[in-house]
Amino acid sequence: MRYVFAEAQLRHRPPTFLVRGQPKPSPEKAERAEALVGSLRARGATVEEPPSYGAGPRAAVHSADYLRFLETAHARWSALPDASEVIVPNVHRNTDMAEYPTGIVGQAGWHMADTACPIGAGTWEAVCGGADTAVHAALMVASGRERAAYALCRPPGHHASRDMAGGFCYINNAAVAAQAMLPVLAQQGRAPRVAVFDVDVHHGNGTQAIFYERDDVLVVSIHGDPNNFYPWFAGYAHERGKGRGLGSNLNIPLPMGTEESTFLDAVDGALTHIAAFGPEALVLSLGFDTYVGDPLAFFKVTTPGFAALGRKIAGAGLPTVVVQEGGYDCDALAVNLASFLDGFEGGLTEAVR
Repeated sequence: MRYVFAEAQLRHRPPTFLVRGQPKPSPEKAERAEALVGSLRARGATVEEPPSYGAGPRAAVHSADYLRFLETAHARWSALPDASEVIVPNVHRNTDMAEYPTGIVGQAGWHMADTACPIGAGTWEAVCGGADTAVHAALMVASGRERAAYALCRPPGHHASRDMAGGFCYINNAAVAAQAMLPVLAQQGRAPRVAVFDVDVHHGNGTQAIFYERDDVLVVSIHGDPNNFYPWFAGYAHERGKGRGLGSNLNIPLPMGTEESTFLDAVDGALTHIAAFGPEALVLSLGFDTYVGDPLAFFKVTTPGFAALGRKIAGAGLPTVVVQEGGYDCDALAVNLASFLDGFEGGLTEAVR
């Protein structure tokens, strides 16, 4: 298994986000990535710095207007009189307003779904590094050079849609990885079908939206019930896809306080559904915010439970790209990643025997 991480991802430093109207320190901090990298190095892993893959992989998933906004937004915002150090919009678009503005304040509201995705001086470099990390891991797996790779992406990406940031996310790394794999698989004569399996505690609304009308990418998500949890407006069981994509989206919302055994049973059901789709490869959106001690906790997965999850994912028998999403208990991230990798790598070894 190969491990990929771009150091540029540490340059994103969001200060706060709103919780019930109150500004709180952002849990999506650089120390998350440092803890995860430390866990990899503690197990003797070589952590690779990805090359730059340029704008192409990002543009294959996100709109040109959105990417232009992300790249230029902080400089344009900083030129305003009395501007804050990071961009936090004071207005958001809604279904009754559909005219794209030219000014930076209006564009911030157009492209930022909430106040949990502030844009600072280092955000663009960080999210480009995350996309490069995802692409590098995806190409190694799609080409057949590696059976599995772990893309340590930070900030996370699964809430980012085609033209909107939200929920700590800017570039949808899992979607970038899945999209990058498809042409490589096609060149090898394989059926270009990929499954994205999201086990973060939050629904990956951005990933769902990007692939909702497509039948070459299956999106399956296990997450906290959006009636009572972020992202609130997506992630319901009746959302099954649209047009050609009808049936290529499966949501498994679970209630607050879900026990580990129930979560793992849902993983089994999801993997059965994925197998029926017949993908050539799997992208796992891995979140550790399902952990019982996570500050955003909604589920009760334990550290040993992540090893069980890893074994189940490996048991699917698919070339796999693991893309890091959430997980905000910095004291537990290292041991939870180690537990997952122990289970996953052990499962890979068993599959070879």
